[in-house]
Amino acid sequence: MSRTLDAPDPLSIALEPPPDETPAERWAREQAEAQARRISEQIDDQIKAERQAMKKRKPPIKVLLLGQSESGKSTTVKNFQLAYAYSSFLAERAAWRAVIHLNLVRSMTSIMDVLTKELAIAFPGITLTSPLEPEYDDDEDERESIMTTTQSVRDGLTESHRQLLLRLEPLRRIQRNLEKTLGAASSEEVHGSTGSAAPWATPKFRSREFAVTSRSGWKSALNRVRGIKSDGSSAYNEKVGHHPRRSSVSRLSEAKSDLDDVEPDVEHASEVIAACADDMYALWMDPVVRAVLDRRGMRPEEGPGFFLNDVKRIAMWDYQPSDDDVVRARLRTMGVQEHRFVFEKGSEAGREWLIYDVGGARSLRHAWYPYFDDINAIIFLAPISCFDEQLAEDRRVNRLQDSVLLWKAVCSTKLLAKVQLILFLNKCDLLQKKLARGVRVVDYIPTYGDRPNDAPNVAKYFRQQFRDTLLRHSPQQRGFYSYLTSVVDTQATAIQVAAVQEGIQRNHLKDADIL
Repeated sequence: MSRTLDAPDPLSIALEPPPDETPAERWAREQAEAQARRISEQIDDQIKAERQAMKKRKPPIKVLLLGQSESGKSTTVKNFQLAYAYSSFLAERAAWRAVIHLNLVRSMTSIMDVLTKELAIAFPGITLTSPLEPEYDDDEDERESIMTTTQSVRDGLTESHRQLLLRLEPLRRIQRNLEKTLGAASSEEVHGSTGSAAPWATPKFRSREFAVTSRSGWKSALNRVRGIKSDGSSAYNEKVGHHPRRSSVSRLSEAKSDLDDVEPDVEHASEVIAACADDMYALWMDPVVRAVLDRRGMRPEEGPGFFLNDVKRIAMWDYQPSDDDVVRARLRTMGVQEHRFVFEKGSEAGREWLIYDVGGARSLRHAWYPYFDDINAIIFLAPISCFDEQLAEDRRVNRLQDSVLLWKAVCSTKLLAKVQLILFLNKCDLLQKKLARGVRVVDYIPTYGDRPNDAPNVAKYFRQQFRDTLLRHSPQQRGFYSYLTSVVDTQATAIQVAAVQEGIQRNHLKDADIL
């Protein structure tokens, strides 16, 4: 049945004041209604202002970092953050302590694995277990290297080395605990891959309809640690506290039962590392150990996330990472990580930048293609120190050759024809060290010929190869912008980052002097 036209309006009835309302009640009601109107008007004004601000606001600048695994992409992100969004960098800095501790422990356990094998032959009948198996354990060349090395230095290894390894054995458990705490990004698993250097460039490649930003990268790992210390303290500190004057062994023993309930146990890891600091330093500085590593071609100091030279400082129970420590720290990038920065200074102050950091392993490169659309610039990192190295995921492929093939695919992709390409010829510091040791480029790159085997000439040659590749394979003419970089050098990289940032925002990059 429909309501008649002369029937009272239910809404009007609901809004009418109570029939028996007193003057005081009426005053209170009118005050409340006036306050509600003011709040509503304020919300409307705020929405209007935000809409106007959005119309005036510049769109975010989007930068994609490309390159093979361990080329320096994540380190470049940290350099941008350090230079232009320092408050967010500072907010995360303390959380990197667990990552740096893991880097330190992993370097030490890799050395322990080598010495365990050596001592097993030097001291037959005494078995030293190695819970964390080293990579490529079944490789025939590695077994031959072990036998050759052991024959050369067997007399140098003594019972004191075996005792050192036994005292350092707790570090293996610490490594597992830290890897569990930090998640998948803390692992360095190597998955074999015989696929193309650039999967999107193959005829059978099909782009996915959507892409999800990976949540298992180093940002997620840091958040795990920061969650433990969200109030600036930790469960460990609450339960056992710090007692610098007491021995580390005593503190570890008394705290053990309580620490079983603390998950993840980052503070416990720092206690064990502090207790092992002197032994780690002694093992790393031992000339016999260095001889073993040198004869096997192992140079951990040239790898990412190396901190053994700073072991006494980093192993202190009250250690806090420096800016340089954070930049040098290593966590693997998985999938595609999106980093949002609001620039705090410079001509771009207040503007948002989106930097996409991608996993560089061949098995992860299929995820790059969806991010090629709507990108302002690509920073491509090519480590030129790796001319004598092979891909971890495919030992038949030279790392520098893989970088050139990858660069060729990026340059020839039509979707990127109008995108600014910036080339970072990275790890120049390691290139200089490698050439100074007498490693000859021509032995690995025959086309290098009889050119001088020094860093300036080698870098110039590699730069020309990348330049020629761009000129030959770009769909349309474009400029070539390259920089010699060592992105772990924050001071030098800050100058290069500033030049790149200015060039990207003005769409007017300048080529850097190769020398």
